[in-house]
This record gives sequence, C-alpha cells and structure tokens, in this order.
Amino acid sequence: MGLFGKKKDEKKCCCNSAACTENAATEASASGVLVLGSGCAKCNELEHAAVAALKELGMDASVGHITDFAKIASYGVMATPALVVDGQVVSSGKVLKIDEIKALIQKVRGES
Repeated sequence: MGLFGKKKDEKKCCCNSAACTENAATEASASGVLVLGSGCAKCNELEHAAVAALKELGMDASVGHITDFAKIASYGVMATPALVVDGQVVSSGKVLKIDEIKALIQKVRGES
C-alpha cells in the first residue's frame, strides 16, 4: 500500500512559470533575481512584478521561485514573499511595486 514508504520527490511548478524550476532557482540565486514564498497569490504577484521590472530595465527577465521552506529559511527570511537580488535579500513580507523593484535591483547592482 505504501502508506509508510518514502514519498516520491515530485517537482511541481507553483506558479505556472517556466522559470519556476529547481534548476532555474539555483541558477538565479547565484547572479539573478529570486522570489521566496509558498506560491500563494502574493508570491506570484511579486514574481510577475519582478519580471516586469527586469524587462523595463532591459535585463534578462528570468526570475527563480523557491517554495521549499527550508531553503527560504536558509536566507534568513521569516516573512514571505521575499525578493533576493544577486544572493542578497532586499525585501521580505510585502509585495513590491515595479518601480520599487527596479530601484532595489539598481541599488544592489550599483547602477543609476
């Protein structure tokens, strides 16, 4: 019956985004933009705003999305959704507007 067997490790997309895969999240964490959150409406809203901000800045618009709470906690984040730019947590606990995200990306990357 398999009641007590090990669960299969299924990787499901939390937001129907092509960027929402474990590999994309790992790649984005090194030098990109990540959204940390459970995949709820607010997390998805932040992800869409981040994609729009990157497009407006003329940058690669791939955004990773991490839903594993152990990985989220490893960033020191206690409130989601959170935004990570180039490995640095720049916001947590709120949905940012596109202009706010653009300003944070430019600040972290040293652009004007």
